[in-house]
Amino acid sequence: MGKSTYILPVFVVALVVVLSSVFVVDERQKALVLQFGQIKAVKEEPGLAFKIPLIQEVVRYDDRILSFDTNEIEVTPSDDRRLVVDAFARYRIADVVQFRQAVGVGGIRVAEDRLSGILNAKIREVLGADQVTSDRILSSDRRELTTRIRDVARAEALSLGLDVVDVRLKQTNLPPTSLEVTFARMRAEREREAADEIARGNEAAQRVRALADRTVVETQSEADREANVVRGEADAERNRIFAEAYGADAEFFAFYRSLQAYEQALRGGNSTLVMTPEGQFFEYFKDEKPAQ
Repeated sequence: MGKSTYILPVFVVALVVVLSSVFVVDERQKALVLQFGQIKAVKEEPGLAFKIPLIQEVVRYDDRILSFDTNEIEVTPSDDRRLVVDAFARYRIADVVQFRQAVGVGGIRVAEDRLSGILNAKIREVLGADQVTSDRILSSDRRELTTRIRDVARAEALSLGLDVVDVRLKQTNLPPTSLEVTFARMRAEREREAADEIARGNEAAQRVRALADRTVVETQSEADREANVVRGEADAERNRIFAEAYGADAEFFAFYRSLQAYEQALRGGNSTLVMTPEGQFFEYFKDEKPAQ
């Protein structure tokens, strides 16, 4: 009974020592074994690992690709048109030993602060270079610019043990004052273009209207000419028929022309005629004496 009393505490202590000396490295992590702040071992492969209890400690770092947003900064391209740029970056810890030596106990927070300073400096450097205009930054061509920013930032971030995987510009806007001036200029340009289009439209409308008027005059003149020709031909045909009728029966022709004269002279709107009933005008109104 006395031996079991000592064996159990020893077993518990041994179990605690064994458990405290074993740790697990996740596949998404890298681990450093530190002894009094000094790096004693690097564990990059997932699985079980060992350390000296109470003397050594384990610090784990994320081995996945991380991302963070930079603060908004103002850049001035070669055309002196200021822009407000907001970017984000994706990075990973490439060298965990160098990372620990560079940032110490600050970890990811300190690393991102320093990486943000690197990125802001490189963004100003690349976007403010010669031949880089604001139109190019605002266009789809800026992908080549972000690649250049990533490359120069990666070279400097290696001193932190970081690998910059990608850099993107989230927003690229004009400052509020410049934005109002730009909008006013754009509005003036659109109004000028609209005025030019209206002027060209009015000019085209005048040409079409003049062509239509000329076509109307020409068509009407041609129609009048054809009508005069037809009318002349009809008058000639009428005169020919009258001549033939007169030649066939002169008395009937005289009677027919008298009826036409009566029709024209005796209309209700004509002035009053005063003449003797024995006049030649009323020859066909006289009664003929019946034959004996």
